[in-house]
Amino acid sequence: MAIEIDLAGRVVLVTGGTRGIGAGIAETFLRAGAQVYTCARKPVERLPAHGARSARFRLADVRDEEQVEDLIADVVRRSGRLDVVVNNAGGTPVADTASASIRLHRKIVELNLIAPLLVAQHARPVLAAHGGCIIMISSVSGRRPSPGTAAYGAAKAGLENLTGTLAQEFAPRVRVNAVAVGLVRSDDQAEHYGDEPAAISAIVPMGRLAEPADVGNACAFLASPMASHITGSTVTVDGGGERSAYLTAVRTGGDG
Repeated sequence: MAIEIDLAGRVVLVTGGTRGIGAGIAETFLRAGAQVYTCARKPVERLPAHGARSARFRLADVRDEEQVEDLIADVVRRSGRLDVVVNNAGGTPVADTASASIRLHRKIVELNLIAPLLVAQHARPVLAAHGGCIIMISSVSGRRPSPGTAAYGAAKAGLENLTGTLAQEFAPRVRVNAVAVGLVRSDDQAEHYGDEPAAISAIVPMGRLAEPADVGNACAFLASPMASHITGSTVTVDGGGERSAYLTAVRTGGDG
């Protein structure tokens, strides 16, 4: 018997949910029957949709406390409740750590760590009213060296620690979990992985990059009643990780 996730009647906010991974998450929640809101710093031409239903949009910079307050208040004013917050807004340019400005490093940490904390703080009272949950979108970059994206990797490592801490502080009314994302097919794939997707896919044990919907499915599970006793956890969506350079060297006759 198939198990389907039904989130009809739930109200979900996906920050940065207009493109890439965020859009995949928003579309997954729409498929599951939820009412979805999303935000971005700039206007967008296309919103995530499923059938005749689409996400609702509001301009907001999640690094700004006043805008975060207004965003959450607007969702509650329009829908009467908020059940799930997916802290997806984030990202980083590739930059040499030694030469990048401290201003750039600061902005990256602010977007990927401080902003999710800010959103979680202001969403907690509303989520607690209905036993809601927060899902942080983290990255495997927070678990391994992250050359070229040092501040991002450090921020994501902090985000996983924050997930566990908030899970304990916000319990039992609000659950807090994270999804750590590996290599994902996205709009800016070439910028991060180069122009040879087949070569990149070959280092993933599952043989392909994740799709945004793969991340969305993990989020929908964590938001569902099936995960009602899961909090403070991180679900890894990386297709088994990245094949070790050591194993590659051994298999090709290297010295190891």
